[in-house]
Amino acid sequence: MTPTPQEKKTGAAPGLLKSAGVVSASIAISRITGLLRESVLGGLFGAGSVFDAYVLGYRIPMLSRELFADGALSHAFVPEFTKTQTTQGHEAARELSNIMGTMVLLIVGVFCLAGIFAAPLFVDIFAPGFQAIPGKRGLAINLVRVMFPFLLFVSLSAQVQGILNANHRFGIPAVSSAIFNLSSIATGLILGHFTSLGTVYGMAAGVFLGGVVQLLFLLPGMWQLGYAWRPAWNLSHPGVKRILVLMGPAILGNASSQINSLVNTNFAAGLMDSSGHVMNGPVSWLSYAFRFLQLPMGVFAVAIASATLPRISRSAAAANWPEFRESLSRSLVLICLLTIPSAAGLITLGGSMIGLVFEHGKFLPSDTHQTALALSCYALGLSGAATVKVMSPAFYALGDAKTPMLVSLSSVVVNAMIAWGLIHFAGMGHIALALSVAAVSTFTSILLILLIRPRIGGIRGGFLLDSFFRIALASTATGITAWLIRLFSHSFLHGRTAYVVDLVLGVPAGVAVFYGLATVLHVPELAEARAAILRKRKAKSA
Repeated sequence: MTPTPQEKKTGAAPGLLKSAGVVSASIAISRITGLLRESVLGGLFGAGSVFDAYVLGYRIPMLSRELFADGALSHAFVPEFTKTQTTQGHEAARELSNIMGTMVLLIVGVFCLAGIFAAPLFVDIFAPGFQAIPGKRGLAINLVRVMFPFLLFVSLSAQVQGILNANHRFGIPAVSSAIFNLSSIATGLILGHFTSLGTVYGMAAGVFLGGVVQLLFLLPGMWQLGYAWRPAWNLSHPGVKRILVLMGPAILGNASSQINSLVNTNFAAGLMDSSGHVMNGPVSWLSYAFRFLQLPMGVFAVAIASATLPRISRSAAAANWPEFRESLSRSLVLICLLTIPSAAGLITLGGSMIGLVFEHGKFLPSDTHQTALALSCYALGLSGAATVKVMSPAFYALGDAKTPMLVSLSSVVVNAMIAWGLIHFAGMGHIALALSVAAVSTFTSILLILLIRPRIGGIRGGFLLDSFFRIALASTATGITAWLIRLFSHSFLHGRTAYVVDLVLGVPAGVAVFYGLATVLHVPELAEARAAILRKRKAKSA
């Protein structure tokens, strides 16, 4: 593989496992601080009208972020930027970066202004059930308006992260989310307690300020690489044209994910209790549960995807398909190795994790139970969702944004049918919505794998299936071990003490069982990682 100019300065590109490890460690810090942020919110607001409104106010700009910044922009920009840097050099890459930065500033800035004015429309579309509870709709509208400008700063941050990742600077972009979480908590609490804003508006303003701090944290890394932003505008630039061509289908593809979220939020906001009244809580329970799911998603899936995309983009640019297949198949096995046992742990120990982190202040044991049920269902689709994080960018690296778009759009029908059926025929309430998300993730991941095979001459299907079943077998034993420990502890302990014992005993026991059985079953990526560690130790001793 031909090295980029940056690689010539810093050495060969780091291996996939090493790159993913750097990102994973950084994202772990970010996700833990994210849980800290949610714990603070849980204690302040519990699971009811105020937090439901806060969740919606935060979700609307976040959905726009996932639609544009983390989705279309990142997936379209990184392959083209990497290609330009590899084939045309630093100056051409800097010109492309300047033009895209200017476009993001202008277009997203205008969109933020429109979003502030359209906040009532957004709330009525996403959560019409809020109108049934006095004051809930108005609070949600105001919170949308306070938090919407966050989108501009996070979009600019997404481009900076793409530049850093393309130059193998994975740690700083990954840990920047921790900076956002900590700064949003700190500024939110300060504004809530020492100004007239009040707690909920203070925390909302903290989201906006956290986005500003995150961007300021990222900029020095980009400047060190020689990519200081200068205003530029050239829509006829070939690289910009290719990015826009990829972004069109990418936005439509990501829009389907947001439609799914819209449908599920709409269902959750309108769920009724046994007496026929609209419930307070389902939106909050799903939000808290999804936050826990984001821990393994970020630590594993996002880390592996961030490390994989620059590698396969260079392979695609050089038409090196054997290398492309090898990098992609290894990434998928690594996804399975990390997410399948994680799902087993979330299903069996998720309730204890939720109780330990959230069950204080206004967050009640009943909220822990309902959130844990949602988390167990979300976890069933963890591997599928993580696989999509790797597979969709693989198509973008091939210059194909149409295929993931069509697959994503088809998921809208699958999600709506499953969610509606489980709510209306099975009476499963908010659990139905978590199950529909899991089903859609699994459906989408399988379809993307099947569709990419003929494009790259295969994807080592036998190797992937064999690895999957070995990992699944070891993970099943892990889940059974954790469940037995939880069953034992809850037979004589209660509350936070039981939660602590569950995790202190269950997590290490589950990890030990998985590692031991996976070693006996010769899971490939685990064996390779162990061999690499041994080689490193021998080299040091020599």
